[in-house]
Amino acid sequence: MTIDGSADEKGRAVLTTAQGYLLLGLGVAALATEVFALIDAARHRTDAFVAAGKRTKGFWIALLAVAAVVGFVSVRGVLGLFGVGAFVAAAVYLTDVRPALRQVTGRGGSGPYGRW
Repeated sequence: MTIDGSADEKGRAVLTTAQGYLLLGLGVAALATEVFALIDAARHRTDAFVAAGKRTKGFWIALLAVAAVVGFVSVRGVLGLFGVGAFVAAAVYLTDVRPALRQVTGRGGSGPYGRW
């Protein structure tokens, strides 16, 4: 360390840069998840949502479209309230609604030896 503290400043700059890249990576991953959920919801039939006992297709498309827009705007602030809320909306769709839709439409859920 020098008297003027330049080594400390360089260490902080490297740490700040690494944290920035990590948060950017998390933001891009969250945005990709939100866009994937939106595309997947758009690909399913309208009646499949009702048959699965979930909200309507219009509801999920609107919610996931807003989540994707919020995710795009908050790529750098992914850990903020809106960024987390957008990711949670996509995660709820992917973990609750999507499996129910796949079961109703007959896509997925069974392997070569039966249902998994």
